[in-house]
Amino acid sequence: MAETASETNAAAAPGFHEPKATGYSWYVLSVLVVVYILNFIDRQILSILAVDIKADLGLTDADMGFLGGAAFAVFYALFGIPLGRLADNWSRVKLLSIGLALWSTMTALSGFARDQMTLTFARMGVGVGEATASPTAYSLISDYFPKKQRATALAIYSSGLYIGGGVSLFIGALIVKAWNEAYPGGGPLDLVGWQAAFLAVGIPGLLVALWVATLREPVRGAMDGVASPSSPAPFRQFAQDLSTIVPPFTLMGAWQRGPAALAINIGFAAAIAAFAWWMIELTGNLPQWSAVGLGYYAVFSWACTLRARDTATFRLIWGTPAFICTTLGYGLVSLAAYALAFWSAPYAEIVLGLPKQELAFWLGANGAISGFIGVIIGGRIADALRAKNPAGRILMIIFGVVAPIVPIWVGYTTDNTSLFYVMNFLAGMFGATALGAAAATTQDLVLPRMRGTATAAFFLGTTLVGLSFGPYMVGQISDLAGTIVDGKPVGDLRTGILSLIGVAPIALILLLYAYRAVPQAEATIVERAAA
Repeated sequence: MAETASETNAAAAPGFHEPKATGYSWYVLSVLVVVYILNFIDRQILSILAVDIKADLGLTDADMGFLGGAAFAVFYALFGIPLGRLADNWSRVKLLSIGLALWSTMTALSGFARDQMTLTFARMGVGVGEATASPTAYSLISDYFPKKQRATALAIYSSGLYIGGGVSLFIGALIVKAWNEAYPGGGPLDLVGWQAAFLAVGIPGLLVALWVATLREPVRGAMDGVASPSSPAPFRQFAQDLSTIVPPFTLMGAWQRGPAALAINIGFAAAIAAFAWWMIELTGNLPQWSAVGLGYYAVFSWACTLRARDTATFRLIWGTPAFICTTLGYGLVSLAAYALAFWSAPYAEIVLGLPKQELAFWLGANGAISGFIGVIIGGRIADALRAKNPAGRILMIIFGVVAPIVPIWVGYTTDNTSLFYVMNFLAGMFGATALGAAAATTQDLVLPRMRGTATAAFFLGTTLVGLSFGPYMVGQISDLAGTIVDGKPVGDLRTGILSLIGVAPIALILLLYAYRAVPQAEATIVERAAA
């Protein structure tokens, strides 16, 4: 986590003895890991249910790509900033328990969806609820563990990402099979297998939310020797943060900065609305482009507010091409990663004709192991490259762009099941190597006090570029390349997934520019901030 100079000095002051993690610290960490596992089960289970949902609700591949991407991603990204600030100013235990209860409820309500609209609103709610998870968990872990153990604790917490993502496929397939075998014509409340799966993974989260509520709120900053009380008016600050990024509050925030700022805000809103309308006319997908337009307008509003409130931070983030190119370059890596994570299971079921239970086990294990190995190895190599070259970490991101190309091509053109699983594993592992390098590079390009904001900007890029477009792009291209059988569209998922290779040249251009620009940008941070 980022530290201010005062915190660093206080922690190093004579008489301060860094506390040690207690047994209760490890207990809290174990609870947070369970929460993070549930987080990714609820987020990823849609993938293994996609084929059944598509058939029952009469959706296209593009519709499913929207539900697996932008419907969740836009609201997860937008609410992440104000909820992250609320975690800094209010009880983190309360906020996390409320957020967990919200996303678990919305996951369970997904089981009652009868059309795309109701499922869309449920996915939006999951995104808002899950936006509370990592800001609160990171903050709690930092106040329960000293600096020397913090990286280990955060790594253990992050393991929930891979465990939850992998387990979600297996659990979803198991529940669908058991329910449909027990109730071939529909069970209680006329629910079918995929609806039962949403209920089965959502309801336990409500019980875990009660468990989270029993945790003790630690003294903020105690592990660093600087006790920091919570804000006396946390929700006033929360409301101000909402006005910077969540429409229509953004108009109020712009008006507070003056008539010119309001006019610029409205003008950009009109421009993005016109673009969204054009894309809706072109693709016929109203939900996708409405959500994307909303997301990009909100980011513009946030950037304008940042420029007015903290010009130095704005210049070092939005005014630094090296930062923007690194973020967008990695965003395209994450676009492919999110797309494969969502579509690999439906592809194996539809194109290769594999049993849902088999593919869920192998792809779930693939995702958990390959992601974990890739992140760890990539981070270590990136640090070693950085020690020899100021732009060395960019080479690791470039590897994350180039290395998955052959595994994706081979894996999604073969009819050999074993080769498909192996190539999918390699593509996931190679892509995961870029994450640590990209995150660290963006942190190196700002001052320590700006790291929290830089992290928010980085994850906005990965979410609004990667998750918003990855699953949708594959689905849309699959529909365009597909055919009509018995009056129903049949997509071409092979073509859709192979189209991901097409983003590699764009990412490569951005990252090659970043490779040249990062050394100078990093060397002039202080001067540019002062200017």
